[in-house]
Amino acid sequence: MVQLSFFFQDVKIDGDSVEHIQWIVEHATKRANDHNITGINFRFTQGVVKRIIPAVASTNAVIASICATEVFKLATSSVMLMNNYTMFNDIEGIYMLTYPPEKKDDCPICSNIPVRIQMNEAAKFQELIDLIMEKYQLIAPLIVATINGNIKTLYMTSTEQMREETKPHLRMTLQELGLTNGTEMLVGDPTRASSMRVILSLTSSMETAATK
Repeated sequence: MVQLSFFFQDVKIDGDSVEHIQWIVEHATKRANDHNITGINFRFTQGVVKRIIPAVASTNAVIASICATEVFKLATSSVMLMNNYTMFNDIEGIYMLTYPPEKKDDCPICSNIPVRIQMNEAAKFQELIDLIMEKYQLIAPLIVATINGNIKTLYMTSTEQMREETKPHLRMTLQELGLTNGTEMLVGDPTRASSMRVILSLTSSMETAATK
């Protein structure tokens, strides 16, 4: 494709042009012979250029029949509509299944329900990060919290500057950072599609000693 642009200069590649496709076939065949590649022909080459997705007639027939059935059910209100998922497998026979996927309310990926983490207020911030990373399998968490009415970035490693600015927080206790019982933090991570809400349940050293 790059060579075609070079030789034809400003002429746009036309997937319906026999000249263009044949030129690509000839040059692709030369490269294929050098690298022991087989199966190059005019039809496949045109399919690649035009981004044609091969279609199977039997599969298209099944899809068409399902669509027609749904239109009939919608028009007549005679039967419940398809409940969002159908699988068709014709390798060894026809197998179809319709079922409603259910969402888990506390799903760690798509749920927005906050999780609670219990810690001692004298614990180091590094301990809290280690706990969150291990429990929720995070790799590079970004932690933000609202402290005294101000949004504060407590930990961030995506840039060298923010890494150095937030590094001193690791040695501080949760109390020294201004985190209190009930503080809500937003935790982002490359492994998650959205930020996770974490609510801290902090205990004081005196409370911990009293329970022992």
